[in-house]
Amino acid sequence: MSRAMKNSGIPWIGEIPSHWRVMPHKWVMHKEKDIKEKYANEPILSLTMRGVIVRDLDAGGKMPTTFDGYQRVYPDDLLQCLFDIDVTPRCVGLVRQAGLVSPAYSRFVMHPNAYTPYYDYLLRYMDDNKVLLHLSKNLRSSLTETDFGAIETCVPPMPEQQAIADYLDEKCGEIDKMVSLQERIIEELNAYKQSVITEAVCKGLNPNVPMKDSKIEWIGQIPEAWKTDRLKSLGFLYGGLSGKAGDDFNVDEEKDRFALFIPFTNIWNNSFIDTSKLYKVKVEEGETQNEVFKDDILFLMSSEDYNGVGKPSLLRDSVPQLYLNSFCKGFRITSSSVCPTYLLYLLACEPIRNVVMSMGNGFIRINLRADKLGTCPVLLPPLNEQQVIADYLDTKCAEIDTLISLKQSKIDALKEYKKSIIYEYITGKKEVEA
Repeated sequence: MSRAMKNSGIPWIGEIPSHWRVMPHKWVMHKEKDIKEKYANEPILSLTMRGVIVRDLDAGGKMPTTFDGYQRVYPDDLLQCLFDIDVTPRCVGLVRQAGLVSPAYSRFVMHPNAYTPYYDYLLRYMDDNKVLLHLSKNLRSSLTETDFGAIETCVPPMPEQQAIADYLDEKCGEIDKMVSLQERIIEELNAYKQSVITEAVCKGLNPNVPMKDSKIEWIGQIPEAWKTDRLKSLGFLYGGLSGKAGDDFNVDEEKDRFALFIPFTNIWNNSFIDTSKLYKVKVEEGETQNEVFKDDILFLMSSEDYNGVGKPSLLRDSVPQLYLNSFCKGFRITSSSVCPTYLLYLLACEPIRNVVMSMGNGFIRINLRADKLGTCPVLLPPLNEQQVIADYLDTKCAEIDTLISLKQSKIDALKEYKKSIIYEYITGKKEVEA
């Protein structure tokens, strides 16, 4: 038998059970700040997509000079980031252990009528769908405590809040296990793909050919007919557009001088440039320009971590007046003894990637110098063999990528299912069975 429902008056929630109440957030939680003047080796917590977790202080990344002045948080607090709502990946999380967090976060303590795990689910759903974004203010898309406190939310009776949170813990846990299984399969497929590429570009396709010492310790034996060289001997590196061109994607095509522009994410996410995902950017007079041509290999020269720095991608299509941004470098092959697709696969193989990543340096961002990249060693089979290897890898990698895409589709469907379940129960559209 269906429950009697009423309009909540909250657009994204819609109808709720008639016995639920609607109240401003300030009636179910309030902000507190408990500053620890001197750091004494307490756990440092961070708000992440995986929730509020203990930060590994030895893992590198941005680090303050001191944790003095951080704020205390306690189990069952809700931690919120009420600024940069538009770009912050996760703006809310449930605190499960005591520790210290940045004073920039907002710590909310629940009232007796509110069960923290229920509101964690509700606020995370709002965060995933950026429900609060249109209410935020100023250039940093921020909300004050007063702004947040005035926003209305639904308030089920406490036993229902607990039942909903417990049910979602169980159901979402089951879904998360299925997602993790698919993610592990994708990891295994990516590892297999990498091993196929590495074997082909470092040893060739014929296991019976005579071998010789490459004189490169981390490569070992290579086919006897192959040569070794440095990347800089095969062509030249060139730079991207200066920073201004990457700053304004709002182009008036009738008034502005503009260019097609490859965003660095296109290189990060693809072995081959996706020409359906290009930006139009304004180009200022006198701006340095180096056009990207078909068969150029593009490198990401600056990244927040080592996995991105030096990542290569190949432009296989002819696109007139196409440019890079300043985080990237292009490499134009001038040698007639190089197949561009083979070189792309070689530069993407694990041993070469390890060498290139080791050339990066920096703290907040990892940067790669062009002169260092030019010293990267390369293996050169005869040209016709390079083409055979490239064709083989195109086919083999496409087969593996198809399997990965199928697994990713399952993950996407599971995540959508999880979101729909959370929405239906936190808003009372479905009732937890007794």
